[in-house]
Amino acid sequence: MNHPPKLKLGIPAGSLQEATAALFRKAGYEITFRSRSFYPAIDDPEMECILIRAQEIARYVQDGVMDAGLTGRDWIVENRAQVVEVAELVFSKVSRRPVRWVLAVPEDSPIHGPQDLQGKHIATEAVNLTTDYLAKHGVQAHVEFSWGATEVKPPRLADAIVEITETGSSLRANNLRIVDTIVTSTPRLIANESAWQHGWKRRKIENLALMLRGAIAAEGKVGLMMNVPPERLDAVLEALPALRRPTVSSLANGGPANGGWVAVNTIIDEPVVRDIMPRLKEAGASGIVEYPLNKIID
Repeated sequence: MNHPPKLKLGIPAGSLQEATAALFRKAGYEITFRSRSFYPAIDDPEMECILIRAQEIARYVQDGVMDAGLTGRDWIVENRAQVVEVAELVFSKVSRRPVRWVLAVPEDSPIHGPQDLQGKHIATEAVNLTTDYLAKHGVQAHVEFSWGATEVKPPRLADAIVEITETGSSLRANNLRIVDTIVTSTPRLIANESAWQHGWKRRKIENLALMLRGAIAAEGKVGLMMNVPPERLDAVLEALPALRRPTVSSLANGGPANGGWVAVNTIIDEPVVRDIMPRLKEAGASGIVEYPLNKIID
């Protein structure tokens, strides 16, 4: 009996787990996490999900244990993984800003740049990133792997740390100051090099990337549609923000005998809706409808 092909997809566990599921939901895929299971269910019979730490996904994708996966650019570099970066997916549990791996020290530390690290002790989870950074600056220091709670280690257990941050609030709370940014990172959809050369798997991965990018593009935006008499069209179009060129089409019953009314359809940022709707009404639009967007695919 021949089994249908399946794409093995790595889903990041931990802080990005729920954000990933929400993104997939907007893209049209329903992922269900089951208690104590590392194999979430997905409503696509051609996919099999594996829940694993983002730190490990790039290595498993490189080795072919997974065909594709979602992980940060930082972990691709940290693992020195040879993978195909299919798409950048800028989403996050806090904001849409990239995360940063930064060199941080206590507020009163004499360390003010990479040259001051000579012979010092640095604690970090990203050993390769840190080692490469030191090598780039021609500095030799002791880099120690940190199993967690890295922010509390200076000054007694380390002279400096290299830690990931998005807002910097945790570092400030521990009286640490940032000396330098080592690397910035955003989530990526990656593929195994052999899987990328496989016709069916590549199409599946490309289709997934298309839908995920479409879901991200729709975040924070809504659609607006309205009816407009021809003599008020210019005023209505002038009231609309210039994010996208609106679509203007004739109504089915809007011929010359009925005044030639048109339908206007556009996409705008959701926060401006409350300000723009009254102006559209004043400009002559009627039947104004706001509707949510799940995906925008150009």
